[in-house]
Amino acid sequence: MPVAGPPPIVTLQGVTKRYPGIVANDSIDMEIRAGEVHVLLGENGAGKSTLVSMLSGLQQPDAGRILIDGIERPIASPAVALEIGISTVFQHSMLVPSLTLVENATLGRPWWRRPDRAGTAAAMAAMAGRIGVSLDPAALTSTLSLGERQQAEIVRALMRGARFLILDEATAMLTPHDAARLGALMRRLASEGVAVVFITHKLNEAVEYGDRVSVLRLGRKVGGIAPEQLRSMGAEAATAEVVRLMFGTSDMGAGAAARPAPLPAEALHTPVLELLALYAEAAAVPLSNIEFKVHPGEILGIAGIDGNGQKQLAEAIAGQAPVSDGRIRLDGAYIDRLSIGARRDLGLRYVTDDRLGEGTVGGFSVALNLLLKEIGAPPYWEHGLERPAAIRANAEEKRRAFDIRTPSVETPVGKLSGGNIQKVLLARELTGTTRAVIFNKPTYGLDLANIAATRARIRETAARGAAVLLISTELDEILELSHCIAVMDQGRIAGIVPNDDAARRRIGELMSGVSRE
Repeated sequence: MPVAGPPPIVTLQGVTKRYPGIVANDSIDMEIRAGEVHVLLGENGAGKSTLVSMLSGLQQPDAGRILIDGIERPIASPAVALEIGISTVFQHSMLVPSLTLVENATLGRPWWRRPDRAGTAAAMAAMAGRIGVSLDPAALTSTLSLGERQQAEIVRALMRGARFLILDEATAMLTPHDAARLGALMRRLASEGVAVVFITHKLNEAVEYGDRVSVLRLGRKVGGIAPEQLRSMGAEAATAEVVRLMFGTSDMGAGAAARPAPLPAEALHTPVLELLALYAEAAAVPLSNIEFKVHPGEILGIAGIDGNGQKQLAEAIAGQAPVSDGRIRLDGAYIDRLSIGARRDLGLRYVTDDRLGEGTVGGFSVALNLLLKEIGAPPYWEHGLERPAAIRANAEEKRRAFDIRTPSVETPVGKLSGGNIQKVLLARELTGTTRAVIFNKPTYGLDLANIAATRARIRETAARGAAVLLISTELDEILELSHCIAVMDQGRIAGIVPNDDAARRRIGELMSGVSRE
């Protein structure tokens, strides 16, 4: 006899979605219940994003039924989803960069109704305070970091009073403290009867915050953990079961070292990348007196709470943002007056944290995105004319080398999973002459397998003698990969520490302002 429980708000029965050459969701059966945090897990390409798109009204299933409160009701559009009470915070920001946060929050209102910006600002500030984030409602969205934009979207979704809240990688850009606050908020919302669908790649969050777990693999629901089972399992057993369902094994076997081996003394004689008293006063987070050196084969980690100038630093080095003072040297030559293209020609590469908005053009094919920074250049263009065979051959070669999983190299890159979009970026930036590479949050939003693969690529890049600058808000990632760690605080380097047994404590002290090197 079935156990009584909270009624399902949404029921999926045999829901299927097909694209040319791929079945993204294959006969999915699932119940989303009021009063539960339902964690949805699966590696990139497992079908999570497609499922969320259908629940959000962005796409329609090709087969199967969606029931709302037990009654079949197609979610024909995002407006219908909002009417039902479904609100979604997507992995990639949906805010309009040229508008303020308040203006973004008032979008979608009836055109004839004058927006109450003062009231909306007050409500936004109150909700931000409730979940423990600091937001200025009058701030221009384009000036915010990705983490701050995601926080603003969470606030906006909660302001709508949704009874079904989908959080797609909502904690990926948050500090551990703020992630814990959001986890507590999810639990509180569930206790008030809200159904929460929480998509994450962090298995500790799934076990800590979830009531129920569903796992997708290759478009199918392959299993899950019911509430009573999850409550009876310890964290280690639950994590092992999730990994078994996701990958068919309870051990990922990454074999990662606790920290990298020290560099040989000869590698420390001449730096590849050097910053000399760098200032960027016009940046959204002004940079002040940034100095460091990165040697051949060295990985310098940049740690810190998101929004303290990390992105501004990356863009200043790459040439995407101007500097007001100071110098940048690459292999002993000054490059701070050079264009982005000229720096790239010398071997400086930048893997952005904004894969879809900045790193790729979603409507362009995989093949063209792999050459996005070489448009018009031979041998892929001759006398202004495209050479399709050469472009296709280049794409097929990189597709094999970087394991880019796509139905075709002509598929629009925006249709790929986040992990495969990241592989496109890596294939483009790590091919050819690479003397120094900036990785900005390279594993953000990726599944366990793609995290391991991306970290392996970072190690390989350094092993080939390149200087690597690794920006990450994941402290464990920084400690796993970096030889030394610089901590950023309000646009400054608070200190640089070696990656030794005391590194975690010293980084924490620098991040919290307890000490400064």
